[in-house]
This record gives sequence, structure tokens and C-alpha cells, in this order.
Amino acid sequence: MASASRTVIYAALAGNTAIAVGKFVVASITGSAAMFSEGVHSLVDTGNQALLLLGLHRARRPADDAFPFGHGKEVYFWSFVVAMSIFGLGAGVSIYEGVVHLRHPTPITSVGWSYAILAFAMVVEGAAWTLAYREFNQVRGERNLFEAIRYGKDPTIYVVARARTPK
Repeated sequence: MASASRTVIYAALAGNTAIAVGKFVVASITGSAAMFSEGVHSLVDTGNQALLLLGLHRARRPADDAFPFGHGKEVYFWSFVVAMSIFGLGAGVSIYEGVVHLRHPTPITSVGWSYAILAFAMVVEGAAWTLAYREFNQVRGERNLFEAIRYGKDPTIYVVARARTPK
């Protein structure tokens, strides 16, 4: 389970890194606040993948006196941290950029660049989502979708699949 989760997370990490860099480059070319906000969102997603990898790493630690049943549940904590950062950092920066550009609007130039990077992001996000969905289908076995989500033991796949939904 953890090995396949790591593969999905590494794929999402690579994809989000490429998308974030692309969005920041396009934001600097076009001056688009929306594209800058999207770049921050992709950067937050990149950081989230790193936190999920940290959670998987820490969950593998053996049992000790303080944690006689092991550290396996730590992955749930880091998945929660990821969820909070998606809402907190992503929304916070988006609101800030929106207010700044409402107060001091700038004209958007080279709209084609924005469409190009969004098309690139759709392809990369779609590939990462497909990988996460395939892994989810292997893990769920014969359960239907709702049973698999309810009784699933690996929150990292859900977080990666959620992060791949259209923004």
C-alpha cells in the first residue's frame, strides 16, 4: 500500500512542481493576478505532496514506549495538515491577491500564455489523477466506490485524487 501511495505522490509532486513553475512564469509574462494565485495554489499542492511523503515516512517508524502500537496513524495527521494548508494558504493568498488587484488593477496581456499553461496543467493533472484513480481501484478491490472510501486505510490516495480535481 505505502509503496504504491508513494508512487502516486511522487507523480503528483513532479506534476505540481512543473505546473507551479509554468504558472509563475506565465504570471510574470502576463501580469495576471489570477495566474499568480494559481501558481501559489500549485506551489501549496507541491508542499502538500512533500508533507504526505513525510507522513508516510514517519508512519513506518517501529513501536516504542510512547507509541506501543506504532506510528502508523501519523499519516492521518499529515493528511489533515495538508487539508488545512489547501484551504488556509490557498484561499488566503487568493483573497489577498484579489484585493490587491481590485484596488490597483493592471491590464492583462498575452492571454494566450495563460490558456497554454492551463491546457498544460489540465494534461498533467489528468495524468496524475488517472494514476491515483488506478491505484484507488486496485486498493478497493470488490468494494463499491462508497464502501472503498468509507473503509479505506490510506488517506494519501484520497488527498492526491482530491487535489487533482479541476480548480
